[in-house]
Amino acid sequence: QVQLLESGGGLVQAGGSLRLSCAPSGRIFSINIMGWYRQAPGKQRELVATIRSGGSTNYEDSVKGRFTISRDNAKNTVYLQMNSLKPEDTAVYYCNAEATTYGSSPWDRWDLEVWGQGTQVTVSS
Repeated sequence: QVQLLESGGGLVQAGGSLRLSCAPSGRIFSINIMGWYRQAPGKQRELVATIRSGGSTNYEDSVKGRFTISRDNAKNTVYLQMNSLKPEDTAVYYCNAEATTYGSSPWDRWDLEVWGQGTQVTVSS
């Protein structure tokens, strides 16, 4: 199957920056969309940003101009550069991918959605 490994979370002061990384592993035939979601305590998980294999991006309104999602297609790795962080950005950030995996042969393929384990981002005021 496919797994996602996230890294880069931590504690930062308001106005600071962090960079999250997400690297997939396993039987990957292709990955179409990769993205970042976040969930703050007591709130529902929400979209932060997505990027397609062709490079088109989508951002949640509150992070536009502050966060940048990018992707290394050769490594299928996605990054989230977070600048001008605010206390309200505090949450667990989850990597997400819509991937095509394969079985005993590359012709035996199916699509699946994969989530990472999450990485904590805490912004102090």
